[in-house]
Amino acid sequence: MSFLSVVKSRRAALKSHFDVVRQFEAIEESCVPSYVHPNLFAAMVAWARLAAAAALYRRFAPAGPVLDFGAATGEVYHVLRPSGSVDYHFIENDELLARTLTADITQAVRETSVEPGRYAAIFALDSLEHNDDYADLLGKLADGLRPDGLLILSGPTESWLYRLGRRIAGFSGHYHKTTIFHIERAAEVRLVGKAVRTLPSPLFALFRISVWANRPKTS
Repeated sequence: MSFLSVVKSRRAALKSHFDVVRQFEAIEESCVPSYVHPNLFAAMVAWARLAAAAALYRRFAPAGPVLDFGAATGEVYHVLRPSGSVDYHFIENDELLARTLTADITQAVRETSVEPGRYAAIFALDSLEHNDDYADLLGKLADGLRPDGLLILSGPTESWLYRLGRRIAGFSGHYHKTTIFHIERAAEVRLVGKAVRTLPSPLFALFRISVWANRPKTS
């Protein structure tokens, strides 16, 4: 199944699960309204973040269990799935979103904490910026990686262009506590960056997607 086919299928599925207009206040903090946005540019930027994260995963990550932190409805799983089986675990505190995820991904394993040294890859996509304690959370995510594991981050730049686009798209963004730049600086304390992507382009960076590895041990 092609990426565009996945997007088409998942947009239809999300529209069947949610009445976005009626439930907007309840789900605004998730990416669901972006994924099904009637403005196709806004929607495709949201899906492009997942495509970029999946591409970094395929390029760098070893085989093994995957943790999706702040998973919402688990859309990253659906983007990854056409490439092969995924040992998919997730953390999501919102019960409505978690129920939707497990209904669509029956083999998903819900976790309540990050088990140290377990995961080949951890995704934290557009989730850490919602937290004041993002640096502490990053430390726990780093602890969850196997020695060869990777952390894949995504988040908004909060540039004037991003804020303008967010307003035009109908989102307040009051729940964003920080930017991806602050999150990446916190990641540098424990990890080393391997690659970064900016969307929709380097000159008009609304989002940054990056992949991080454990620092090599020194003798």
